[in-house]
Amino acid sequence: MIGNIRETKECQLKDPMDLFHSGQVVKICAPMVRYSKLAFRTLVRKYNCDLCYTPMIVAADFVRSAKARDSEFTTNKVGDHPLIVQFAAKEAQVLCDAARIVCPFADGIDLNCGCPQRWAISEGYGACLINKPELVKDMVRHVRSQIDNPKFSVSIKIRIHEDLKRTVDLCQKAEAAGVSWVTVHGRSIEERHQPVHYDAIKIIKQSMSIPVVANGDVKTLKDAENVHHLTEADGIMVARGLLANPAMFAGYEETPFECIQDWVDIALEHGTPFTCFHHHLMYMMERITSKQEKKVFNVLSSTSAVLDYLNDHYGV
Repeated sequence: MIGNIRETKECQLKDPMDLFHSGQVVKICAPMVRYSKLAFRTLVRKYNCDLCYTPMIVAADFVRSAKARDSEFTTNKVGDHPLIVQFAAKEAQVLCDAARIVCPFADGIDLNCGCPQRWAISEGYGACLINKPELVKDMVRHVRSQIDNPKFSVSIKIRIHEDLKRTVDLCQKAEAAGVSWVTVHGRSIEERHQPVHYDAIKIIKQSMSIPVVANGDVKTLKDAENVHHLTEADGIMVARGLLANPAMFAGYEETPFECIQDWVDIALEHGTPFTCFHHHLMYMMERITSKQEKKVFNVLSSTSAVLDYLNDHYGV
């Protein structure tokens, strides 16, 4: 984690709500396990991404273990803002304790109420929370009452119920508890690759007076604009679309070579582990390389081999 508490005042914290009041659709990088870490956030911010989330962090581990804090949360004092730290939690006080730790270094926290993975649901985290609106309300209220900074945002990210009235009820309860905004992934817990229910997101948006962010199946800037029109959402959150093309929000249809060069520079500067460095490049180059090129590139096993390949084939 960045520095120590003495450096707190030097962090250039921002109010994420200023983005939602700007009159523009807020462009957001989703929380992605392994991928939405500092180096990648630095890259997408260069290409018109307004707001970034950390990967999901289990709040109980984060509070309990200094090792977990150091490995799970890294930021810097200037460029990595506004920043939202996403937590998996099931107890109000644990979420508060985690929020207090990151408050000097981040601009808000987000409670994960949407992760559909079995391990998360079996532990009482993620998407199972959409069936516990009173608990979600309690967690939001606790954080609101224990964090002194009024600009520190508290948001939730959810999936939808088959019965949308239940989702609207959940969102309205969260709003009453003081949640800053709600991000809606427009699928149910059971749905994986089915079409996103943008109509459901629109109904949720129309039932709220706080900002609503739409999430699901946005691959291009044009998709983002279309989803905004379909849902009237205040922001668009993107995951896989940004992995495939980190310059997406700047209007590029596919990853430009300039962006690949930026990733190499940023990743090396941050000391990004090889597997992560390589995987990001595999995603970025998916649409711009042939099958034969992928066969070679995807099995490279060292940073020097990747750098040589990029230099030889693309002059990067």
